[in-house]
Amino acid sequence: MTQGTDDPEGLLPLSPATFHILLALVEKERHGYGIMQETARGSDGKVNLGPGTHYRSIRRLLADGLIEESDERPVPELDDERRHYYRLTSFGLRVARAEAQRLAVLVR
Repeated sequence: MTQGTDDPEGLLPLSPATFHILLALVEKERHGYGIMQETARGSDGKVNLGPGTHYRSIRRLLADGLIEESDERPVPELDDERRHYYRLTSFGLRVARAEAQRLAVLVR
């Protein structure tokens, strides 16, 4: 998948790591480690992404246009400038919704 493709179905099914990263970014943008923390919290500790899987998935999501890097900092003077913040794109949200719908159909 390359940027510019607008069919969320073309990316399904998502890997669990990818889906959880997208879910972690639905409410707000986060830095890499914050995504890992939210993924663990949001899954009640059942999903713990290792750094290799996590950052490989981030690179793929960026390349596919599902997330983008943000230049904004929540509180710049209290933040580590080495952190990279990510946010969901509108296409990424559509893909996350399509995956959630696909999973709901499977459960039914």
